[in-house]
Amino acid sequence: MAAALIRRLLAAFLAVALGWAALPAFAQAPLPVPALTARVIDQTGTLDAAQRAGLETKLAAFEQRKGSQIAVLMVPTTQPEDIESYTQRVGDAWKIGRKGVGDGLLVIVAKDDRRMRIAPAKALEGAVPDLAAARIVDEEMKPRFRNGDFAGGINAAVDRLILSLIHISEPTRPLY
Repeated sequence: MAAALIRRLLAAFLAVALGWAALPAFAQAPLPVPALTARVIDQTGTLDAAQRAGLETKLAAFEQRKGSQIAVLMVPTTQPEDIESYTQRVGDAWKIGRKGVGDGLLVIVAKDDRRMRIAPAKALEGAVPDLAAARIVDEEMKPRFRNGDFAGGINAAVDRLILSLIHISEPTRPLY
């Protein structure tokens, strides 16, 4: 009887100890969404000023020409969330794209997690479906990132995205 009581107490102690050890993982607050202050936000310090400015210029020119908006966010990590959940929160907060049109596109790089995500708004899902976004990540970003060329990977991905979005038919206008 005493042995059974000791086993129960030991099991209860072990359960409490394991529960307390796991508590910090569950209690970790999600990464805050940064304020949208530019088309390219690098919280990792990876891109230098010239690289950021070049991307900004390219994205501004595309927005001026097409109207659609592309934003790039580099963060060290999205933990404790996965990149998909974090991207959704950023997209909900930033509302990239024209109001009423929903033609924005978000590129998220979680550098330390080695994760990337391209997330088009609803209106652009036909031009950049999940398969196309995955191919851009695999063919343009990953190889360059492996070689430490983060600016080159982001630029190549943005170039392919712009090409995809330019091919969306322009709204028709009356001829007269």
